[in-house]
Amino acid sequence: MKKIISLLVRFVPRKYLQLFSGIGLKTVGLFYFGNNVECAVCNHHYKKFLPYGRINSRENALCPNCLSLERHRLIWLYLKEKTDFFTKKLNVLHIAPEYCYMKPFEAQHGENYITADIESPLAKVKMDIHQIPFPENHFDVVLCNHVLEHVDDDIKAMNEIHRVLKPGGWAILQVPFFNPIPDQTFEDNSITDPREREKIFGQNDHVRKYGKDYVVRIERSGLKAFEENFSQKFLAEQAYYFGIVRNETIYKGEKS
Repeated sequence: MKKIISLLVRFVPRKYLQLFSGIGLKTVGLFYFGNNVECAVCNHHYKKFLPYGRINSRENALCPNCLSLERHRLIWLYLKEKTDFFTKKLNVLHIAPEYCYMKPFEAQHGENYITADIESPLAKVKMDIHQIPFPENHFDVVLCNHVLEHVDDDIKAMNEIHRVLKPGGWAILQVPFFNPIPDQTFEDNSITDPREREKIFGQNDHVRKYGKDYVVRIERSGLKAFEENFSQKFLAEQAYYFGIVRNETIYKGEKS
């Protein structure tokens, strides 16, 4: 199973995985039924979650029902416990929407929940993050998870997120970090070989390797950055049960 998932993730374009992987994984999930873990997003229970990863697969990572990963379940729990995301109807922009979130978020926020992507067939709006086609001061919340490592100019993209947020609005801005984490974010457009890019940046479609200066980069956009250590509240057995990583930081940007 590890090898099959690894090959699919590495070589099948994301838009096709989103469209067609759900049915097959739900079938696989029939063999994983149990009560050792619970997906916070869809509330399904399993003996364990499926492994997931491009090269080195992570155990207990992928929910076979809704396709959530560790970061998705952590963000869900954070939104539920630390924000008003599930208690109010908000204007929400979800950039590069994750399949696991779309139906429940739309059920909560209705037509004010906007999904946008430059290529995903699941999104309502075709959009380049460098030029967000909405007026300033429009959204209460922007969700942008594992997107900025793919775009040409992440500072410009975050400037656009800052522009469309209402005063007092906030954004979740997750990016991947690969060890060893450099002090400064590393970019080099001259590296074009896919295998070399995967080795240096973590994936061949990443354009930068984020460093310890990520908070500084967020604040260059005008957003006030917060490092939320929400995951550390969970005991080891709780983290396993929900399939989350205890040392993952949630990066939140607020517009004053």
